[in-house]
Amino acid sequence: MDIQSIDQLQALLKQQTYVADRGLATTVFLALKLRRPVFLEGEAGVGKTEIAIAVANLLGTNLIRLQCYEGLDINQAVYEWNYTRQIMHIRLLEAQGQHPSEAELFGPEFLLERPLLQAIRPQPTPPVLLIDEIDRSDEEFEAFLLEILSEFQITIPEIGTISAVKPPVVILTSNRTREVHDALKRRCLYHWIAYPDFEKELEIVRSKMPEAPAMLTHQVTSFVQALRHEDLYKRPGIAETLDWTAALGALNQQALSPEIIQETLGVILKYQDDIAKTQGQLAVRIFSEVQKNG
Repeated sequence: MDIQSIDQLQALLKQQTYVADRGLATTVFLALKLRRPVFLEGEAGVGKTEIAIAVANLLGTNLIRLQCYEGLDINQAVYEWNYTRQIMHIRLLEAQGQHPSEAELFGPEFLLERPLLQAIRPQPTPPVLLIDEIDRSDEEFEAFLLEILSEFQITIPEIGTISAVKPPVVILTSNRTREVHDALKRRCLYHWIAYPDFEKELEIVRSKMPEAPAMLTHQVTSFVQALRHEDLYKRPGIAETLDWTAALGALNQQALSPEIIQETLGVILKYQDDIAKTQGQLAVRIFSEVQKNG
């Protein structure tokens, strides 16, 4: 799909129920036009992963996701050899009185492709490659990633170099649990995704859950917005707002009440200290403010 303008991209994203502000839409639009990776930072649950899903859907292409974690290496991220199948092949040939050559054992049929190799394989439509939570990986892996993002090619000693005919659309995300090296950021277009204001968050909730009662979505959004201003260990993101709306809908609630807030705080808060701090007077105070503000 050839996207002609930022406005068109915003409209297409909205069709995927993703509400993107002008800044984010501009960054993604430039990434598509310039074939540059996008580096998205922000708190957990603000929509960094969701934008990759939305872009893949509107482009009609595959989403390939690499979930990063401490200790991630080439075997999990790029490729490895199917040793079990190689051994079975050796034994089969030996039973027939034959001896396999190295070229036989290290052919494509024994290669296990991981996300990075899958993403640069020549294919009709370039996929969207999501490198999720890059800040959780080690600096060694981050350095290895620099080469791939520069050349979009991978060299496998036994096979040779595999290059992307058209580079994938690359989106990297970070929750900023550690600082990512400047060398990686310089290869990308950067955008910080902040918590949305009330109007934007309400639009997101209503686009994702149009069946939810209007009063409920308004009150839930107001409550979560107010809760983010409190001194919490982990503030709730948009994902928690959506989860809470869905949970209250499952409980057949039409609006918030002090009792249902106390009973369902575990949907939006994930740490006991935060729940203990919010239960009681704080929850009642925020609920009173929500009611007062309509």
